Amino acid sequence: MTALMSITSPTWPAPDSPSRRPLLLLLHGYGADERDLAGLAPLLPIGVPWASVRAPLEMGFGGAAWFPLSPPTLDYSADAVRAATGDLWRWIDDHAPADAPLVPIGFSQGGLMALQLLRTLPERIVGTVVLSGFVADVPVADDARLAEARPRVLWVRGDADAVIPPAQVARMERWLPMHASPSMRVHPGLGHGIDERVMADVVEFLEEIGVGTGA
Repeated sequence: MTALMSITSPTWPAPDSPSRRPLLLLLHGYGADERDLAGLAPLLPIGVPWASVRAPLEMGFGGAAWFPLSPPTLDYSADAVRAATGDLWRWIDDHAPADAPLVPIGFSQGGLMALQLLRTLPERIVGTVVLSGFVADVPVADDARLAEARPRVLWVRGDADAVIPPAQVARMERWLPMHASPSMRVHPGLGHGIDERVMADVVEFLEEIGVGTGA
């Protein structure tokens, strides 16, 4: 078991709070840290509680990862994915009200982790955002429930992304429509990153699922 570090907004509720407000979970990519996506907070809906969580695997030079990846194909161990998912759920159990709905927003490897939260405990997730990310080729029992429930998922990527291999993109293109009600956006000229077009998509999606000012 790994104790994860995090940055939280001033509006983040105490774990024993009865709050049922949706909470945003910001999950950074491979080699980044909890400060990375926290920098997007000013672009998120005002007042919505958020937490940016640091991945458990220290990589040196201040970076972290959710689990080891082998470039360029981004191979990984199914057991490592499951362990990282367990670590993240333990952080949620320790730091968030038990009944609060969650909206994971993950970039790259963090996008995979956002989908892992949805796949392993879908009743806690009100919407999922995957930015330049992919889905783990790891069997999850609740995938059958997702195929019936069709939860809301936003997937945004750039057509100039040279980091996520075509095979991973193709798997996501197959998996997502079979397990969710997806909004899929591809932005011309965008590489492996986040720009104002991506954030506009995120804010629009949050408004669609009822997460915004006064939520």
